[in-house]
Formats: sequence, C-alpha cells, structure tokens
Amino acid sequence: MAMKLMAKGSEAEVYRTSAFGIDAILKDRKPKAYRIKELDESIRSARTRSEAKITYIADSAGVRVPNVLFAKRYQLFITYIDGSQMSTMMQQGKRISKGMLVQVGKYLGMLHNAGISHGDFTPANILIDSKGEPWIIDFGLSSISDSIEEKALDLLLMKRSIDSASYAYFIEGYSSKARACKIVLMRLSGIEKRGRYNERS
Repeated sequence: MAMKLMAKGSEAEVYRTSAFGIDAILKDRKPKAYRIKELDESIRSARTRSEAKITYIADSAGVRVPNVLFAKRYQLFITYIDGSQMSTMMQQGKRISKGMLVQVGKYLGMLHNAGISHGDFTPANILIDSKGEPWIIDFGLSSISDSIEEKALDLLLMKRSIDSASYAYFIEGYSSKARACKIVLMRLSGIEKRGRYNERS
C-alpha cells in the first residue's frame, strides 16, 4: 500500500500505510528547525519511545488501543483502526450511546490505574469502530505519572468537550474503574474553582 497522508500536526505527520502486510498507521516526527539539532533529535527519539511504551502499557492494562507494530528512531508504526473519531460523529449529529460513553470512562479509569495520564483525552482521540466499540488513540502527549493534577486535567478536557448528560455517563464509567476516583474528582473541582476565580480577577 502506498503511503497516504492522513493528518499533519505540529509534532508529527500521520500516514496510512502497511507493515508486514498489516494495514498500519505511521506517525513520523519531523525535525524542528527552531531547536538545536542534537536536542531536537533527542526529544523526537525520546517521545517516540515513550509513546510506544505507553501504548503497550495501556494495551496490557486492558484498554482497547492500536497495537504497536514497531518503532524506529522517530517513527512509530501501529495497527490501523477502521473507525470514526467521536468528535466527527458529534459534529455530524450522530448518536453517541450511553454504553460508548460509559466504556470510554472505564478506559480512562483503567489508564489512570496503570499510572498513565493521557494528556489529550478528548473526543478527537477516541475512535468508534463499526461495532460501536471505542478505541483510545494518540499517546503522544501521555506520561507515566501518579500526579492527581494530571489525571484531573484528563477529566477536565473531556468535560469541556461533551455535554453534561454525556459527561454524566462518562463519569459513571470512570467511577466504576478508577481507584483514586474520589481524590481525582476533588482535584477537578479545585481546578475548576481556580479557573472561575481567575476569570473574575
């Protein structure tokens, strides 16, 4: 299969391709001219290794994620998932079921239990396949962390991206899995209060 550009972000270009005869996605981190060459190479390489490692840990924790096929220095090959971004479905007015939202919440709880903060947990990084099953994608901004603040920020990003009824279903799923749910929700409340205070200042 010839490579086909699917997305071009600030950090990487994403292509649809094949690897070992498997339908695949290639995430290629391009050099940044504004960084010193040696530093740029170190950052791109470290982020590629980190994304591969975290995706593998997420899979081992039972979260539905693409499989890592292999990684080169600045390139990550993962399995292609035939699905639609939840964000696109929402924009098109398609129904996002309670079951989908609950399962997405469960997956975030499982990531947090595994010590993973996603870093960009929004509907744009959730794929829904033809069976209505959600997949969590793009661990490029993720980290291995016990930070309650970072976990609360994952929730905040999702809360700001969906309506209140959908968020209630999402939190139902999250609460059923996340071991530190109460403390994370308390921190979320604190972050929101800080935000309201800063808006009034």
